[in-house]
Amino acid sequence: MTHSVEISGATLTKHYTSWSRDEPTREWTALTLLSRRAPGLTPIPLALSTGDNPWITMTLVPGRPLQPPHTQTTAVGDALETLWSTPYDGLQPIELQALVDRTRSGLTALGDTTGVIGQAARTWLDNEPTDLTVVRDPVVAHGDPNLTNYLWDGTRVRIVDFEDAGLGDRAVELANLVEHLSWRQTDPSPLERRFEVDPQRFHQARILWAGFWLTLIGPGGPSAHRNPPGTAAAQARRILRLAAG
Repeated sequence: MTHSVEISGATLTKHYTSWSRDEPTREWTALTLLSRRAPGLTPIPLALSTGDNPWITMTLVPGRPLQPPHTQTTAVGDALETLWSTPYDGLQPIELQALVDRTRSGLTALGDTTGVIGQAARTWLDNEPTDLTVVRDPVVAHGDPNLTNYLWDGTRVRIVDFEDAGLGDRAVELANLVEHLSWRQTDPSPLERRFEVDPQRFHQARILWAGFWLTLIGPGGPSAHRNPPGTAAAQARRILRLAAG
């Protein structure tokens, strides 16, 4: 976890426990922009403290986190359309090169693994996505499409947790959602059809995110212990299918 949460009345304070990517500033900047340009979509930021123990206080937003499988794909799409239609001025760029480098490093280590995981790691390295670090279709990027960050109030979906937010690329963001582990029990294809992105770039971005997930849940990964047996092997097979075209 990168933060803890304290709720008091109608406000929530997020206390950061790590902030190597300048998460407090990223979240504050994104929420400030979105509360002004897309009111109602996100919490309203109220106070920011930086330094040794950074925190942000914001309003609570109504709704319950989506759980897989869910049927609110259209409402998620509406929220994303609002997000991606918002001017992105003042946002820090998403560090896509750092993501590529981190994924390559993790899969290089897994390349010596036997079985399907090692095969997938080597296949990814042989087909490393290229040209994704240059933003082609700029949008406000949320950066963390975990289902729990989409709150459903019975009418609409709102979005929370913007510590990874910044200026990003629409195809890369859509691929991030499609490949997120939390979406495996929900069909994201309506979102793929709704948002027109370059198909080749989208496919490359899916391979990137699929590889990133294998570094998290594969042997020795920081999230390996959180998933049932067989999850990493299934992810490896997913990479092989994507690489095959």
